[in-house]
Amino acid sequence: MEPLLGVKIGCLFSLLVLTLVCGLIPICFKWFQTATATGCHRRVLSLLGCTSAGVFLGAGFMHMTAEALEGIESEIRKLVMQNKTNSKGNSSDAADSTFAEYPYGELIISLGFFFVFLLESLALQCCTGAAGRSEVQEQEWGMANVLEPHSHGPLPSPSQGPLRALLLLLSLSFHSLFEGLAVGLQPTVAATVQLCLAVLAHKGLVVFGVGLRLVQVGTGSRWAVLSILSLALMSPLGLALGLAVPQEDSTGGRRLAQAVLEGMAAGTFLYVTFLEILPRELASPEAPLAKWGCVAAGFAFMAFIALWA
Repeated sequence: MEPLLGVKIGCLFSLLVLTLVCGLIPICFKWFQTATATGCHRRVLSLLGCTSAGVFLGAGFMHMTAEALEGIESEIRKLVMQNKTNSKGNSSDAADSTFAEYPYGELIISLGFFFVFLLESLALQCCTGAAGRSEVQEQEWGMANVLEPHSHGPLPSPSQGPLRALLLLLSLSFHSLFEGLAVGLQPTVAATVQLCLAVLAHKGLVVFGVGLRLVQVGTGSRWAVLSILSLALMSPLGLALGLAVPQEDSTGGRRLAQAVLEGMAAGTFLYVTFLEILPRELASPEAPLAKWGCVAAGFAFMAFIALWA
């Protein structure tokens, strides 16, 4: 077996095992169940949730969005250069420059955001009685604030919680697939190990946060385990695809499609992060500076990992 192939197979199993272990910890241990937590236990879980929110925020901006913008911009420039070469000077330089400078990456990420917004709006519109349930929950939440000043934020509506958890899983699955593909396409042992270590460093915290989020929204144990298992298989699947497809065989169209999907996933991730994760963790007025510090710490860690990822 070639050394490069052996290293990539080792990376494949490392990604699989780390994702499974980190994702299943909050699901398998009852200590992470927020429904039964009280006092100091509940405050610790709240701060842990804020840290995971910071990790999600850093992953969305420093990894998913950054990679999507870089990939889309690179592929658009290649298309412009190919167009100039094929037209042999017949095309307008001003038109090509305008085409290349348009913020396509930001547009695609925004489309991903609005696509998820549309899906959730349709779900709320189509669920009979969802509006009535939401009003009742808001009234109950108002009474809870009066009776319990240190409550930890309103729960999402029945249609929003599972849907946003599913969207979070889908966006992370896309991202994990492309991460594994990037590792599988590395040409040297050193580059493969460096990229794999960078992926492992942030993937463990991200997947732990996903498992914690599934527990917080009340996902059943069986579905939560199946969700983590499907997420864990994405990076090894991408790495296997990278091994199966030689780097010289990759076409511009495939790379552009990959960049567009990464951008859509980034928009999805940002939607869930800002409209579900951060509002839920910061809804309570209890210990605001400690929560800020936990969110900032999670983000700082992801920003630090971005030096190598």
